[in-house]
Amino acid sequence: MEKKRHPSPSYQALIKAGPHLKLLQQVHARLVISGSGRSRSLLTKLLSLACAAGSITYARRLFFFIPNPDAFLFNTLIKQTSKFSFSIDSVLFYRRMVLSNITPSNYTFTAVIKSCANLSALKLGRVIHTHVFVCGYGLDLHVQASLVTFYAKTCNLSVARKVFDRMPEKSVVAWNSMISGYEQNGFAKEATGLFYLMRDLSIKPDSTTCVSVLSACAQLGAIGLGHWVHEYVVAQGFHVNVVLGTSLINMYTRCGRVNKAREVFDSMIEINVVAWTAMISGYGMHGYGTQAVELFLQMRAHGTRPNNITFVAVLSACAHAGLVDEGRRIFNSMRQEYGLMPGVEHHVCMVDMFGRAGLLNEAYSFIKEVISEKPAPAVWTAMLGACKMHKNFDLGVEVAEHLLSVEPENPGHYVMLSNIYALAGRMDRVEMVRNMMIQKNIKKQVGYSTIEVDKKTYLFSMGDKSHPETHEIYQYLDELMNRCREAGYVPESEWVMHEVEEEEREYALRYHSEKLAIAFGLLRSSHGMAIQIVKNLRMCEDCHSAIKFISVVTNREIIIRDKLRFHHFKGGLCSCLDYW
Repeated sequence: MEKKRHPSPSYQALIKAGPHLKLLQQVHARLVISGSGRSRSLLTKLLSLACAAGSITYARRLFFFIPNPDAFLFNTLIKQTSKFSFSIDSVLFYRRMVLSNITPSNYTFTAVIKSCANLSALKLGRVIHTHVFVCGYGLDLHVQASLVTFYAKTCNLSVARKVFDRMPEKSVVAWNSMISGYEQNGFAKEATGLFYLMRDLSIKPDSTTCVSVLSACAQLGAIGLGHWVHEYVVAQGFHVNVVLGTSLINMYTRCGRVNKAREVFDSMIEINVVAWTAMISGYGMHGYGTQAVELFLQMRAHGTRPNNITFVAVLSACAHAGLVDEGRRIFNSMRQEYGLMPGVEHHVCMVDMFGRAGLLNEAYSFIKEVISEKPAPAVWTAMLGACKMHKNFDLGVEVAEHLLSVEPENPGHYVMLSNIYALAGRMDRVEMVRNMMIQKNIKKQVGYSTIEVDKKTYLFSMGDKSHPETHEIYQYLDELMNRCREAGYVPESEWVMHEVEEEEREYALRYHSEKLAIAFGLLRSSHGMAIQIVKNLRMCEDCHSAIKFISVVTNREIIIRDKLRFHHFKGGLCSCLDYW
């Protein structure tokens, strides 16, 4: 019977030192003194621990004193530098390995491709992809999964999908990489579609899958799928750590279920600043400013230090709820209590807060006096929105023209300026702005709305006729708007292009994307069920007015998440109290 080998005292000393630089240096010194300083296995372990200790400089020095490094040493270094985010060094060690005529293994490729993904080094990653084929690892599952991740992270989703589709066997890691790639690049519908395919093929999702799918559900407002994933997490007994818990909070708040989000938040054992911020932000986007401020104060009392993103969340909540005094105090505490310098987003929140509250002079003074450097375009955009809201057309024109000088290619500025001129009765200036847009080939951003019905997501754009049930949708919407007019609704046609006739303006308003989505939702859902829509742009004033009436004549709750916040319509009222 073969005797079991025990680690040498020197190896044990390295294990005991662990990833602590000073202790490692002491052990290294003893190795040199004892004559073991050239042992390849001991030096390899020492290098590995040096990377784990975060001292890439020490690891580099050690490496360059080792004559003729072998494949095992290179693989260890490439793997460890990749694992501990020394991505450039990982690539450099790989290059040195290739120049030393040492053939990389599948472990080498998995690690170095991950480093290329972290560096967004597309050109280099493609070169290494060719090395993969040359070395015969083109069908290796781990290497293929890393290539899917690499192409997804470098925004080459079509190539990522080709690699993914060609895999003879797909691990959960590969599925996760592709789903995450879609979600992180804004293709939430494709992410959920791939997840449905994963389920159909009986591939068991893990907690990482759930995090990506929950984020995609948050983008789409897909509460049905999001709730299913939550139930799956519970059924599988997954540990709801900070990452998974925060994903659930984001999903529920962005799908209009803020109470469910709070249930998840309260059930979490570990809560960090990200989770606190997610819940504060969730309250803010629903207009629950008081609850957002209360939670912010609880967070401080809990001893969790707020960061810059936390302050954006709570200041935005104050802006949307008209909590001006609270907003002032919180803004001042950034620098005074936490030593944090306010950035562009904090300035935008403050201008937005003053502007929404009708304090236009204070908002303008804040821009001129508090923001010492040149104000960012987003600050002026917030100021312009306030001028439009409170019909201060003179100041609005001044701000809009200033915006056009700093961001001449932004179509939103032209649209806003055109609307302000129109409301002020300056039709000659409206025509001028329209002509400028035509000359510069600047087009309005296309608005669209999505709705989830029977766990499928449907997308509508203005005047959309691509849906197979278009005839029924339009017929029902026409009947619905007639009922609204009988109840007192009057189209606010000043928000549509002013060069068209009144009847054409009303037609354009009637078939906005959110109205089409609502009509479809009402047709396809049970009586009494709430309708929930996600819109990519800010809802127009006419749709906001019309949906109040729709909620009355259909006796339904209608929830709209637009670019800025949530609107809960019920019984002819909106949760924003017309303050958005």
